[in-house]
Amino acid sequence: MDRRLVCMVILLLVSCGQLKEPARSGGAAGLSASSPARLTAVTTTETRLLRQASCTGSFVAHTLDHTTTVHGDAIRLFNSNGAGVAINDLDNDGWLDLVFADLKGEATILWNQGSLAFRRDTLDARHTRAVNIVDVDGDGWQDLVFTHRAAGITYWRNAGTDAGSRAARFVRTRLRDVSQPAYAMNWADLNGDGSLDLVTGAYDVELAKELRDSFMFGDGAGVFYYEQQADRFVRQRLAQESQTLAIGFPDLNQDGRAALLIGNDFGTRDQAWLHAASGWDSAESFAATAHSTMSFDHGDIDNDGVAELFATDMKPFDIDTQTLAAWLPIMASMATTHEQGDPQVMENVLQVRGAHGRWKNEAYTRGVDATGWSWSGKFGDLDNDGFLDLYVVNGMIAKELFAHLPNDELIEANQALQNDGTGHFEVASHWGLGSTASGRGMSMADLDHDGDLDIVVNNLRAPAQLFENQVCGGAGFEVELRWPQSKNRFGIGAQLVLHTTAGSYTRDVRVASGYLSGDPARIHIGFPADAGLQRLDVRWPDGELSSIDTLHAQTLMTVTRAR
Repeated sequence: MDRRLVCMVILLLVSCGQLKEPARSGGAAGLSASSPARLTAVTTTETRLLRQASCTGSFVAHTLDHTTTVHGDAIRLFNSNGAGVAINDLDNDGWLDLVFADLKGEATILWNQGSLAFRRDTLDARHTRAVNIVDVDGDGWQDLVFTHRAAGITYWRNAGTDAGSRAARFVRTRLRDVSQPAYAMNWADLNGDGSLDLVTGAYDVELAKELRDSFMFGDGAGVFYYEQQADRFVRQRLAQESQTLAIGFPDLNQDGRAALLIGNDFGTRDQAWLHAASGWDSAESFAATAHSTMSFDHGDIDNDGVAELFATDMKPFDIDTQTLAAWLPIMASMATTHEQGDPQVMENVLQVRGAHGRWKNEAYTRGVDATGWSWSGKFGDLDNDGFLDLYVVNGMIAKELFAHLPNDELIEANQALQNDGTGHFEVASHWGLGSTASGRGMSMADLDHDGDLDIVVNNLRAPAQLFENQVCGGAGFEVELRWPQSKNRFGIGAQLVLHTTAGSYTRDVRVASGYLSGDPARIHIGFPADAGLQRLDVRWPDGELSSIDTLHAQTLMTVTRAR
């Protein structure tokens, strides 16, 4: 039986410890604040995580009962783009479940039974692209939202579990006034009213191919911001055109608020919007961006308290004869001349904030510029040393592009990049993560409750994979937020800083990142095994602060806000 430790954290000195006001320097020592915030009372519950069952120093691959397929024998554009995966606790049993989108068949739900055993179920959501697991209606149950090929989104409300049932029920429900075609999506409380808002981006080139005249003469393409108001969404069109594959919500100007960042394919420039009194103002924040942005993630790779931003693109990581022979025909067809002032480069981009708040692309100098025909790329501390590592899945299958290769497939090994402790990266081939199964969607979570991150990949034309973490480095600490008085029950948009004797580690709670994929509301933080835990600071989405100073390694802490 799990050992549970309960501590009431209030604004007075109590037996569990004293609530301390976090520093406001803006660095890793504390959470930055644009204005003073009140300290907010919370209760905490800690559940002991399990011991590592096996330690091999690497990841162990498991095949999952799902395969993303397409109509027809040959894979063509834009079926070649595959589909996403999302991770979250769907039935509130404490175990994180998996949901896979599928271009052809039904979506797959894998209910986590513990010990990396899963029970398969299907959902009658077909021709799906992206999948997010998010509590849209704020009832405390995680819902399912899908984008579809050349269509709008569908919302499957989680109706909870029936008496005696092992699984939650999902009811297809209309999202009022959300009807525009969408390829990528993301959710957060973007206007600060406590409800989660939605941003979608269309993939115009696919819409033009599939819808033809109805697309050419319609008004459904581009980027949309949907503000949730009571029982409906109020729509604002931010861009008339887009080739959106990724949407992120980083803080681009350190004002404490999420910006909107849209990653576009086919040489269409990435787009950004910042908060303004009138709503959203278009911004040009970067001197360099990816040419064909496939994926976004942000994370603090050097533990200085400021997040870096990573975007994937297409660039071979090997220059041997065989690799170049596979790539050269498509590289020749993709060659383009950028006009003066165009910031796009045909490689991955790592944005690092420098002097005066300016962003600089340091992908090459930090070793992350080339990871192949890249799709989902995400940060995660894969060896529990306190520094975020990077995993990128890759490969391409398309008859129009690679007919010169067997099965029309560019075969590449996924790239695991280990942080050396300075924010620079080296290839970690010893981790055993170099699958060649043509990954698309990917996400990370602790699926077996042992304190480290496992990885799930939705491959195209090959079974999905789970990579079990048996690296056995350091220790883990995991956090879930609960905000019962808010429609944002799981604290989406909150920022966490764990202070230890070895350093401070910053994470944030989000719905989605990478490519077409959803992240769990449960946050993992790794740190050296000999480090002492000092304090956890939480900046809630409304800017209020909480601080907990009674912590234990290898635990899952649930932090519940009192008001």
